[in-house]
Amino acid sequence: QVQLVESGGGSVQAGGSLTLSCEASGNTYSRYCMGWFRQAPGNDREGVAVIQDDGTTKYADSVKGRFTISQRNAKNTLYLQMNSLKPEGTGMYYCAARPRVWACSVVADSFRYWGQGTQVTVSS
Repeated sequence: QVQLVESGGGSVQAGGSLTLSCEASGNTYSRYCMGWFRQAPGNDREGVAVIQDDGTTKYADSVKGRFTISQRNAKNTLYLQMNSLKPEGTGMYYCAARPRVWACSVVADSFRYWGQGTQVTVSS
C-alpha cells in the first residue's frame, strides 16, 4: 500500500502561480509513475502531468510550458509548479502513483494509488 497526501492548494487570480506538494509513504518501488490529475465539478478526471523514476516527464497539452512536475527523493515528495494559471485550471487536484513496467502516460485509469485531493481555484 502507498499513502499519498496533497497540500498547497488555494485560490489565486488568473496569471498567478501556485505550487502543489504530495507526500508519499508506505511501500516503495524501484520503477514507478507518479502524477497529477484534476477534476472540475461535473467533469471527468483528466491528466495534468506524470513523472517516472528515471526523471522522464509528460504533460497534457493544455499545461505544457506553464506547469512543471518534479520529485524530491528525500521524503518522497512530488511537486507541481503551476505558472500563468487560467480559470479553466480550477478543480480538485489529485496526486497518484503506481508501479510500472513500461513508460508512464497521463492516463488516470492506469494509476493505482490516490491522494485525497487539494482544491485549486483560479479567478479571472
